[in-house]
Amino acid sequence: MSGLYERHLAVSPEWLALYYRHPIELTHGEGRYVWDADGNRYLDFFGGILTTMTAHALPEVTKAISEQAGRIIHSSTLYLNRPMVELAERIANLSGIPDARVFFTTSGTEANDTALLLATAYRRSNQILAMRNSYHGRSFSAVSITGNHAWSPTTLSPLQTLYVHGGVRSRGPYAELSDAQFIRACVADLEDLLGHTREAAALIAEPIQGVGGFTSPPDGLFAAFRQVLDRHGILWISDEVQTGWGRTGEHFWGWQAHAEHGPPDILTFAKGIGNGMSIGGVVARAEVMNCLDANSISTFGGSPVTMAAGLANLSYHLEHDLQGNARRVGGLLIERLRGIAAGSAAVREVRGRGLMIGIELVKPGTDEAHPEAAAAVLEAARAGGLLIGKGGGHNTSVLRIAPPLTLTVAEAEEGASVLADALHAAD
Repeated sequence: MSGLYERHLAVSPEWLALYYRHPIELTHGEGRYVWDADGNRYLDFFGGILTTMTAHALPEVTKAISEQAGRIIHSSTLYLNRPMVELAERIANLSGIPDARVFFTTSGTEANDTALLLATAYRRSNQILAMRNSYHGRSFSAVSITGNHAWSPTTLSPLQTLYVHGGVRSRGPYAELSDAQFIRACVADLEDLLGHTREAAALIAEPIQGVGGFTSPPDGLFAAFRQVLDRHGILWISDEVQTGWGRTGEHFWGWQAHAEHGPPDILTFAKGIGNGMSIGGVVARAEVMNCLDANSISTFGGSPVTMAAGLANLSYHLEHDLQGNARRVGGLLIERLRGIAAGSAAVREVRGRGLMIGIELVKPGTDEAHPEAAAAVLEAARAGGLLIGKGGGHNTSVLRIAPPLTLTVAEAEEGASVLADALHAAD
């Protein structure tokens, strides 16, 4: 692998990070497992950053891709596209947004970029409310609303961004409050912030923060925010790039944990719907989606091949109740991990829902983030045949666990056993 690694370094930006002291090349996968170029097999608990949602080499998806590629690969949005219309119809129906319109992109970054364009054009304001510790992508506009300095390389921005409390339950100034008090304090903070600003276009929020370490507020926070936003005419954008498609087990969309006052005005999605193919998109009620007064197209968004993959993947997902599997197997896995964590002085918290689980590490005896331990556990897990991710807010000290939603109980136990050994090694 050293030869390929050297070639990578010679042609890639320095900021294009690779996992592991000795990076690996993944050559093929099947189900929940992948293999590297040296023939080592790994249980995949990260799915290409929550993207291989269903399984590696899922026959239904690969067949759909192959058959569509044999007919036509590309046409652009300038022509009618049957797979695109069919997938849009299904997503509009599943979104919960009335009179929904769907626009496809090639990534979550581009989806959020489009949502920001829609919101600012609709409201005629470039002011955006975002959550602290958030991540929304790597484009110029998405970086400017990201509330995590490790992923925000510039302060220059086309937007004025104001950050509100609420994305992290167990840290920050309101951490010691009860859930009800926490929500009231965050709402009061939002009300106070809006009293000092001009009219904002939208609040964008991840129901569970992904790169931020799988943190989330108490259920109902964004419903309470919605009441305030509605009084001011401010749109609510729910970034479902990581929380969508039933990964949390309890809900198909993350916003449904905050549904008391209705769905978001705009919903963005990506990652899992394509099971590895490049699909992102935006759902919005027609009034918002149709507010643009200039031409727009997408050259690659809605590609016939990616749409065929999305249709096959979504059908498999719904027919096999993968949301239910995420709830059942994820519930068992998180309890198993909490049992393991009870014996580790380095674990501050095990949190999450369904198959979206975070393990936050700290320096033993303190509340201080421990990125070195997170890196050590990542390496130890890989040596034990398990791939996981990492993330976090002020420091990257959260292990991110997000296997494909077809994960079996036996595979969950296998991964938990490797993590137990890896955490002990970090201690």
